[in-house]
Amino acid sequence: MADAREANRRRLRRLTEMDRHGAVGAASAGLKFQHTMHHGPGSIALRTRPFVEASTEGESTLSRLVLPRGVALRFYLLAIFDAQCRLAPGSSWANRRPLSGQRGCWSDFIAIDGAYDGRSRAYMPETKQIRDGGDLRVRQIKSALTTLEGLGPSEALVTVPRDRIGRRLFQEFSLMKETGRGVHQTPDTYSVPTLGQPAEATFTVPSDFFLNGWIQVLNPSEIATWLILQYLSQWAADTHAYRGVYLYGRARVNKFGIKRDAWEDGCQRLCSFGLIHPPHSSVLVPNSRKRYEPYRWQVDNQALHHDAMEVCLRELTIRQRDLERQAVQRSQPNIGPSDEETH
Repeated sequence: MADAREANRRRLRRLTEMDRHGAVGAASAGLKFQHTMHHGPGSIALRTRPFVEASTEGESTLSRLVLPRGVALRFYLLAIFDAQCRLAPGSSWANRRPLSGQRGCWSDFIAIDGAYDGRSRAYMPETKQIRDGGDLRVRQIKSALTTLEGLGPSEALVTVPRDRIGRRLFQEFSLMKETGRGVHQTPDTYSVPTLGQPAEATFTVPSDFFLNGWIQVLNPSEIATWLILQYLSQWAADTHAYRGVYLYGRARVNKFGIKRDAWEDGCQRLCSFGLIHPPHSSVLVPNSRKRYEPYRWQVDNQALHHDAMEVCLRELTIRQRDLERQAVQRSQPNIGPSDEETH
């Protein structure tokens, strides 16, 4: 419980700092401008295998991007969002943006909290040479590109060319399909999914997930959990509408690569944010869930219309108060009844 309390405190600190500087609002404004300018779609299509669901038993690409640090998963999804705003179905991706330095650059689409000094427990001031906010975002993007390229020779989700002495030319990176670079000499460059593909080949994500800040404030584990639930809700649409969808045991680990603790914690946080909820039938009937029966969930895409920062700050603040109160209660000795009360 102490770990949960400290983790929630750190997350609140990061979000509060981002909110103080308007980082999420600025990134969302940049994405909204691009979406409006290019008449972007209402939803973004993602290829299912092996990105979300592994083609064979083993880790999905998505599960490999659930990392404690960095923005690799976030950046890859933002690059796909950008591609589908700009390009028609079937069109191949080409990098049209600099990493920084002008409006609409990649660093405009990323929100971070800044450089934090653990000793003083304070955020370090910006300096022109060392700690500029834009420079910190570029560093995060370069780290993300390194992670995405390092997934493996055929699994890499980006390729980054080198100069003559082997230095990465991050500005010239290329985006790969969700299936990875591939095994051939010519890389499998990203292209926007076309219409008419088999239903299980793709699933969609509402654009509001990107436009209202959710991509910026959810952690990688929550994003992965939410994407899996989005996929399941569309793969089993009738079941989702009536009873909700679930994932547990062997399928969760072997097909999606998500551990039990990460899945359950992700579902609880998403539920507190309003992005998912139990089926209405289980809400109306208390204690209706049988032992060993998995928790079922329904996705609520209407909740994506809300401001993500406002929702997360509110709910995580409430959670922190509850965790602190529970900690105080545990620290108090159990006082039995007095002698007078026993007679």
